[in-house]
Amino acid sequence: MPKYVVSSTLEDPKWANTTVIKGDVPTEVSNLKRERNGEIVVAGSIQLVRTLFEHDLVDEVRLTVYPVVLGAGERLFGETKDQLPMRLIATRTIGDLAYLTYSPLSRS
Repeated sequence: MPKYVVSSTLEDPKWANTTVIKGDVPTEVSNLKRERNGEIVVAGSIQLVRTLFEHDLVDEVRLTVYPVVLGAGERLFGETKDQLPMRLIATRTIGDLAYLTYSPLSRS
């Protein structure tokens, strides 16, 4: 499976099938979406997710809700230029966990 790593410092990744994305990330991800067949999944990068949202490059958001209330932490979406309404398109629960899938609605 191909892997794409967004980094300003990584030069030569040791992982098989890995490409480093540098520079204009929104343009590079937009090109990937046009060229690749299948899903592009972002795991573990709040900064990248925020950038993709700001450039309308997110087709789906999959959230896992854990039943624990915490009093601190970083907001997933942070500050945005404007609202981005989303539609709930799927739900699933396993035990106490909830898996929610949303699709952004058009900003037009």
